[in-house]
Amino acid sequence: MPEDSEKFDTAMTTWQEWQEAPWGRLRYAVAEANLMRHLDGPDGGRPLRVLDLAGGDGGDALRLAARGHHVTVVDYAPAMLAAAAERAAAGGLSERMTCVRADVTALSADLAAGEFDVVLCHNLLQYMDDVPATLAGALAPLKDGGLFSLMAINRHSAPLNIAVREMDPTAALAALDNDRLLTRMFDAQLTLHTAEEVIPVLRNLGCGDVQHYGIRAFCDYITDDARKYDEEYYADLERLELATTARHPYPHTARLFQLTARKRTA
Repeated sequence: MPEDSEKFDTAMTTWQEWQEAPWGRLRYAVAEANLMRHLDGPDGGRPLRVLDLAGGDGGDALRLAARGHHVTVVDYAPAMLAAAAERAAAGGLSERMTCVRADVTALSADLAAGEFDVVLCHNLLQYMDDVPATLAGALAPLKDGGLFSLMAINRHSAPLNIAVREMDPTAALAALDNDRLLTRMFDAQLTLHTAEEVIPVLRNLGCGDVQHYGIRAFCDYITDDARKYDEEYYADLERLELATTARHPYPHTARLFQLTARKRTA
């Protein structure tokens, strides 16, 4: 990851535009809603310590900080972290958000000491070669009983995306057995996973109460992107996405999968 930090810095403007687009807004809105299913319980009444691994410019962190939690964003791209700090300051959230430049696969002892109530590992997995090692490292900073949230591109969505948006059944057929994807935004080869593959890894690492959600189960298969910018249409689409994020079978074909789990007490 460190050697790729310049790519992420260079793509800052494109990334910020993506976040403000309807599909970016949905990604953050649905992820936050899924987190709140688990944080609105007994722990919801007190500020929690949250670690956001590869948190970029703070898209997830700002939402949690606005809810009163203390969030530490770890990333290796300086421009991303600078943008996160600027966004926190603009929102009056600087006291609740800390930005740390570090390799998320080699966290310092104080970060990896198991003192965080919540750990986010959103859209990191597709950049890593060793899934079990990456997840073990991401779980280390989490307290026993703490909440872990993982998000990644869903490999099941790739053939559907190609068939619907590119209308290319031959390419969709080839994508059925392909776990690689080139992201133009960050100029990187990604490895695609499925929730069905990752859930057993989490359980083997001592996680329980694993829940599977889908993000953008419909948005990416509606080809009229321009219409999604209409606020009334977007509101209807967001309601649909929220209604299906945990409703079988939609998580299995959504563009992204999100898994939440509890780290089991020793």
